[in-house]
Amino acid sequence: MPSQPFPVSPSSFLLYHKQENSLAASNLPHHTQSLRNESIRCWSNIPFITMPLSRAHGKSFAHRSELKHAKRIVVKLGSAVVTRGDECGLALGRLASIVEQVSMLQNQGREMMIVTSGAVAFGKQRLRHEILLSQSVRQALHSGQSQLKDMAIPVLEARACAAAGQSGLMALYEAMFTQYSICAAQILVTNLDFHDEQKRRNLNGTLHELLRMNIVPIINTNDAVVPPPEPNSDLQGVNVISVKDNDSLAARLAVEMKTDLLIVLSDVEGLFDSPPGSDDAKLIDIFYPGDQQSVTFGTKSRVGMGGMEAKVKAALWALQGGTSVVIANGTHPKISGHVITDIVEGKKVGTFFSEVKPAGPTVEQQGEMSRAGGRTLAALQPEQRAEIIYRLADLLTDQREEILLANKKDLEEAENKGRLALPLLKRLSLSTSKLNSLAIGLRQIAASSQDSVGRIIRRTRIAKDLELEQVTVPIGVLLVIFESRPDCLPQVSALAIASGNGLLLKGGKEAAYSNQILHHLTQEALSIHGVKDAVQLVNTREEVEDLCRLDKLIDLIIPRGSSQLVRNIQKAAKGIPVMGHSEGICHVYVDTDASVEKVTRIIRDSKCEYPAACNALETLLIHRDLLRTPLFDQIIDMLRVEQVKIHAGPKFASYLTFSPSEVKSLRTEYGDLECCIEVVDSVQEAVEHIHKYGSSHTDVIITENEKTAEFFLQHVDSACVFWNASTRFSDGYRFGLGAEVGISTSRIHARGPVGIEGLLTTKWLLRGDNHVVSDFSEHGSMKYLHENLPLPHRNTS
Repeated sequence: MPSQPFPVSPSSFLLYHKQENSLAASNLPHHTQSLRNESIRCWSNIPFITMPLSRAHGKSFAHRSELKHAKRIVVKLGSAVVTRGDECGLALGRLASIVEQVSMLQNQGREMMIVTSGAVAFGKQRLRHEILLSQSVRQALHSGQSQLKDMAIPVLEARACAAAGQSGLMALYEAMFTQYSICAAQILVTNLDFHDEQKRRNLNGTLHELLRMNIVPIINTNDAVVPPPEPNSDLQGVNVISVKDNDSLAARLAVEMKTDLLIVLSDVEGLFDSPPGSDDAKLIDIFYPGDQQSVTFGTKSRVGMGGMEAKVKAALWALQGGTSVVIANGTHPKISGHVITDIVEGKKVGTFFSEVKPAGPTVEQQGEMSRAGGRTLAALQPEQRAEIIYRLADLLTDQREEILLANKKDLEEAENKGRLALPLLKRLSLSTSKLNSLAIGLRQIAASSQDSVGRIIRRTRIAKDLELEQVTVPIGVLLVIFESRPDCLPQVSALAIASGNGLLLKGGKEAAYSNQILHHLTQEALSIHGVKDAVQLVNTREEVEDLCRLDKLIDLIIPRGSSQLVRNIQKAAKGIPVMGHSEGICHVYVDTDASVEKVTRIIRDSKCEYPAACNALETLLIHRDLLRTPLFDQIIDMLRVEQVKIHAGPKFASYLTFSPSEVKSLRTEYGDLECCIEVVDSVQEAVEHIHKYGSSHTDVIITENEKTAEFFLQHVDSACVFWNASTRFSDGYRFGLGAEVGISTSRIHARGPVGIEGLLTTKWLLRGDNHVVSDFSEHGSMKYLHENLPLPHRNTS
């Protein structure tokens, strides 16, 4: 193969470093000479490499979200991933899933390479079978018996197993990749292939040619001829990583081939700060060079040459060479089927190695800070929590100019980029009147929060001198995700403060400037009692789906936004309850006994006052007897004047010769000046329609018939059911709650507008005096009383 220029590599750099005093500069490659004048950073805490590499293809990715741009990817399959639990044979189902994911990425136009283990295990399976078969034949010949007794299998030498298993392993890969119309090619390497310059060039050229032809190279160490690795051979002042296991092979290969991403699959979720399974072991989401002093490594996996320490060293070496690295679990049955594609999509899987440390805390650290701050907040006196909220209300009015200036920046950016629809722009906009209303609502929260946390709601005398209390306590840490509504931030913060909860806030990027200043003011208010950390604004690049997986840090998720956002969060939440509603399909039913004066006022307010709100009218149900009456004409004329686009329900359309456009679905939340009109024959049919097509949010009846109204109120199964009142009253502020974190259509815990009460749970306090259960047995000395005791007077001032 003709000689060709080769990029800066570990071995060429080693040559320069070790021999610069004895070799003439003219004998060195030109790219090596250029390193003399470069500013080189030293990472002395990595013992086997002292200088970083300079890569022509640029630096590694700084954030997980950038991994979707990876073009060339190496997937390293550890022995524990490829082999079965008995170490004899391959985990075929797992391997098939990995091949499927690699094939999918290859067919997307990426260049995939696999570094695989498994030849020794596959060979061991074959040799064990051959030995058992041979022993059974010999035993049968010598003893005349076909029974296999006490047949000891000799210790199988690894190199022999590798020689016997290599061809079978490759044949298996070929068969699997063929199912996806992809060709695979085998390459066996040894350490010499990287140290010998000509062999390196040959290997490099072969791999590039295979990738050019859309072939997936499958690389493994040639274990049939490789000598046993020398312990710590690359840790004694040598500036190059030795190929002594598949971790180091994958790292070396990734750097040589200028790979964008190295995925190392093992049998653990990633890198932990202490051995997995030990007390307080925490998965490290992002690992930075220099962090290894804070990590305690455990033993190696059940199979394979290297443990987690070897993986980390290999990963850091590859990272210095410009390759991003993720270490993740490739054996877990729930995630192995999509672990590779999840990593490439930037999802929070395993441990991501990054050279770029964020300026602020990670979201995990923010969660821990919020929990600690929330517990301190809950321990404050009610007057102190109220004082914080009063201070925040004052800041909203005192700093209105700065707030509105920040909001103006958000609005200008949104309008220039044209990325927000008009209803969302309205939600994004703040005004002096909005800020004044916010301040009033916050003061209501402060006034009503005096007796929220620690309130006794039940007292029982279990027995003599044994009393039980049920008291209100905070839920813990809340995650509130909101779109386009910066006014949501101080409302939710005030409710969290009043209820003693820690709070994580994730706002939309369209409101970044507004959210930033409002959060700053919130922390300023919290600082008066030293609980600044209780409310955290997540500004990192965490996707919403990743936040929803933090079940160890978050106790409740509250989404505030579009129905699509709520559905996505409900789908993504892993083990964390979600409070909210996915849609606000609110109905108004106009009965035959409705007042002419009330109908148009209530309908106009319900639909036109704020059509983007979740409590706006979406479907208008009209009793059949009202068709072609002056009242019906007044309703239609009012909607036309207000420029409301009307969609006809199936029954309504059947009554009309020329009808408006027929509705596509009766389960539509328009969020704009549009609504559906449908005809029903009775109040019973109205209730049935609401149950079938509604979202259990808010539904209204307009009638002067009290009996009909009570039937509607008692039978409609929604969070809010009103009689002769606008749907827009479904709001925490209008209910006198001060504000709300959202409207819940859930049937568990809180329902309807959720204020302070909905953010509390309870715990039980039992006070005794040397009481034991055995005293209450049949022949014991004590008896259960179970007497209800009066509650202490509640402060309602």
